[in-house]
Amino acid sequence: MFCEVYLLDAPYSLDRPFDYECGEGITVGSIVRVPFGRSNGLRLGVVTGLKSEPSPSDGERAVNIKPVHSVWREIFALTEEMLGLCLFMKEHTLCTLGEAVRTVLPPGALSPALNIKSRRICSLRISREACATLLSETGRAGIKSEGQRRALLYLLDVTSADAELLRAQPGVTSAHIKALSDKGLIAISDEEMIRNPYSSYAVGAERTEIVLSAAQRTAYAEIERLYSEDEARAALLFGVTGSGKTKVIMNAIDRTIDDGRSVIMLVPEISLTPQTVSIFCKRYGERVAVVHSGLSQGERMDAWRRARRGDVDLVIGTRSAIFAPLENIGLIVIDEEHEHTYKSESDPKYHARDIAAFRCGRHKALMLLASATPAIESFYKAKAGRYKLIPLRERYGGVRLPDAVIVDMREELRQGNLSPISKRLLESLEGVRERDEQAIIFLNRRGYSSQISCKECGEVLSCPRCSVSLTYHATGRGKLLCHLCGYTAPVPRACACGSEKLSFLGYGTQKLEAELDKYLPDMPVMRMDADTTTGKLVYDKLLEDFRGGSADILLGTQMVAKGHDFPRVTLVGVALADTSLYLSDFRAAERTFSLLTQVIGRAGRASDTGVAVIQTFSPMNEVIRLACKQDYESFYEGEIALRRELQYPPFCDMVQLTLTASDEVSLGRASARLNDELLKRVGGRWADLPFVVFGPFEAQVYKLNEKYRMRTVVKCKLSARTRALFSELLSAFSSDRDATLTVDLNPLTV
Repeated sequence: MFCEVYLLDAPYSLDRPFDYECGEGITVGSIVRVPFGRSNGLRLGVVTGLKSEPSPSDGERAVNIKPVHSVWREIFALTEEMLGLCLFMKEHTLCTLGEAVRTVLPPGALSPALNIKSRRICSLRISREACATLLSETGRAGIKSEGQRRALLYLLDVTSADAELLRAQPGVTSAHIKALSDKGLIAISDEEMIRNPYSSYAVGAERTEIVLSAAQRTAYAEIERLYSEDEARAALLFGVTGSGKTKVIMNAIDRTIDDGRSVIMLVPEISLTPQTVSIFCKRYGERVAVVHSGLSQGERMDAWRRARRGDVDLVIGTRSAIFAPLENIGLIVIDEEHEHTYKSESDPKYHARDIAAFRCGRHKALMLLASATPAIESFYKAKAGRYKLIPLRERYGGVRLPDAVIVDMREELRQGNLSPISKRLLESLEGVRERDEQAIIFLNRRGYSSQISCKECGEVLSCPRCSVSLTYHATGRGKLLCHLCGYTAPVPRACACGSEKLSFLGYGTQKLEAELDKYLPDMPVMRMDADTTTGKLVYDKLLEDFRGGSADILLGTQMVAKGHDFPRVTLVGVALADTSLYLSDFRAAERTFSLLTQVIGRAGRASDTGVAVIQTFSPMNEVIRLACKQDYESFYEGEIALRRELQYPPFCDMVQLTLTASDEVSLGRASARLNDELLKRVGGRWADLPFVVFGPFEAQVYKLNEKYRMRTVVKCKLSARTRALFSELLSAFSSDRDATLTVDLNPLTV
């Protein structure tokens, strides 16, 4: 027999199957080690097919075909669905099959140093009666030491125990345990250990009845009808913030699990998992697995193993949880489906929504998207009937939407207020303090000052590795930090021109925290950004502490803006609503509207009416005004009309070609070549297809971590033929030593 093997570390130009001779025990999906090249160095690969004869191109005689060296760990062999998913990603994201396989498998699965954690268990090999006799006065002659006797006494009480626990008993050592084993009195075995940092959440789990409002019952009835159909379906649960989408989703999960089927639920960020995990673990107990990048490699591996062997019904997590190896999937939920974190920015550049659609198709399952501010493309599909639109237009319990107040920060400056806190926001915070409530302050910019510039020459202190300014962080003695590559430097006393007149411009969460402490010293502030959440499960601890009343104000970046439900929060403040509004990206308005709507929705989710104070230098901007009204449908109508006129997604697809090189000369040479190759193809075999080509031009961040980047953007309609064009380009540049080409189909930012 022969097998077709894709190498897992092959460049794009060599991403094809190679024939190998194979013996028994190798199946389609097996991960194998094979000799490759003249040196016959061992490489990992995946078996994609079995056959009785080698392909003619690989040699006329089977004797020329090399044999497979060995099979990698059987636990990581790909199922038919997993292999199909990898081939799907290879075709639709233009990654190599090896990149897809490494994404589908858990981190560390292909590492030689992989260590599946286990513990040593000691248990009685003889009957309890025989042990009791041995320990009696008449039988003690068979035991030579007091340590052995104490070990047996302990095991007589518990039957079996962890070896470490047994050694912890007074007078018991490893030598005593070994002696008992040698005498055949106890058995020593290794037991697999499963690490689950969320196991405490499942204590006392109970499925209580969910009380739905009339609107929620109507929404759930439609979801249940779609679920019951024997085919793949997709629905968009479109509900205003606080409408109780989670309760509807929980009912759908109940129904799916009761049918003996499994569920995947995606949340956009790690910061949303503690609240979500707590809700679902208290409902489904140990049958829940959690997957996100904040866990250790071993914890993620164990969650994957539990799912693979059928120990869980529900997997909750961020983007990578979509690959959970569950069988018989009945429902995949993508909460806050509009979030950009569902799109991978490294190869394979997949979108979790596309993977969910593929898996739902395989399992005849329901894909349920949920959001108060759906992606424009998703709402367009719902309007067109490709998704079933399920609206929830009222907040649960009749709670009113927050009253939003727009503050013109230009007027604050004219009145001499140089603080990032407006008078209106300060008054509102004082009201929160008097009523013993809580507030959330949102600023999507971390650090203390955005940049430092020289008053004499105007030079801005910039990162030597990237073409961006350095941000001042007031940590310890203060430091300058690049938010792209992580470069750090001390704050200089003077500019390169010799002037000591340095200006600290702009502000971030650190400065805003200092201002709050200055004006409201008796209101504890909890800051939540990338600087304060670096430790393991720190998100969970901060959110639990704030919910428990450890702070009156939760200040942070967008991780505080979405999905959280804090009953005592009645005020939301947005320090600078313009941050993302004027970026040179066609999705800037959509992102700004979504972010503002989500953060405003954190206020007044219980019985008290909430208030949102929106500070902006563009008070008349339509996007900000519609977000304050929580009027998504009006925003959508204006945005979809603009995109139709300008032919932007969903009316076309966008493809971004990025060339990266270590020097500008090589980059210029490669950029000219790419332009020639692209235009030759667009005007040749693909001349019948519509293409609009922009570029090449410098990337918005031209220099990133000492690499220079040029981009070309193509408008087209993606199909097998258009993907073949870009695949040819990737192959043509895969052997280029001076520059690297990457292709992103429908990228996050353009």
